[in-house]
Amino acid sequence: MFGLVSPHSETGMVLNSKEILRTTKISRRDGGIFLFFSYLCGGILNEMTMSTKIVCVALLVLTIGLTACGGKKKNEDIITQRVVEVQSNEPVRMQEYHDERDVNWIGKRYRVTVDRQPCDTLPMVKDERGQKYVDNVFQVTVSRADGSVFFNRKFVKSNFSQYVNDDYRQTGILEGIVFDKADGDWLVFGASVGHPQTDEYIPLVIRLSRMGVLEVRQDQEMDTTNPQQDQEEEI
Repeated sequence: MFGLVSPHSETGMVLNSKEILRTTKISRRDGGIFLFFSYLCGGILNEMTMSTKIVCVALLVLTIGLTACGGKKKNEDIITQRVVEVQSNEPVRMQEYHDERDVNWIGKRYRVTVDRQPCDTLPMVKDERGQKYVDNVFQVTVSRADGSVFFNRKFVKSNFSQYVNDDYRQTGILEGIVFDKADGDWLVFGASVGHPQTDEYIPLVIRLSRMGVLEVRQDQEMDTTNPQQDQEEEI
């Protein structure tokens, strides 16, 4: 066994390495380091004064303690917070839309204009989460080359209620009306009533005759929902 101070020192005081290890309660590995340094430094310590020896022993014990603390396993667990989807309190509305184009029809030139405007005065619809959506109003205008108006009308979802089922009447909005083509005596438009922010909709065909008469029917070629009986009526 090695001692930090010779039993024949001037003070007659013995600092035994085993006693230090027992009282400080350090680990076996750190104790081995302690004993090794005790052996190397024993001769040097015998030449020191008692106060210097105490300081050296204290520094050695402190160094071993810091080494033991530094060897502790770090907690590498990553703590994340659950992302909670926040529902908007404001009603969702589509962007305004404007389309204007010149069309050759029945030997004359016409200008067809379609405007979409979200309308707060129309009844709003809700999805399964309770999110509200603003319905739209469309303005369709057909003007002659001299600027006079041949046709001008506003459209809302209720104009097409007989062509859609109860689900779309209650939870759908009028999403779109677009000009398609000139076909003989008719100007043809496409329209859709759909569930907001989904790919679910009922496509419709609107036809305007040269006499100003409108006809509406479901577009059976595009409809992927349960088709109703094909119907074509004036509105």
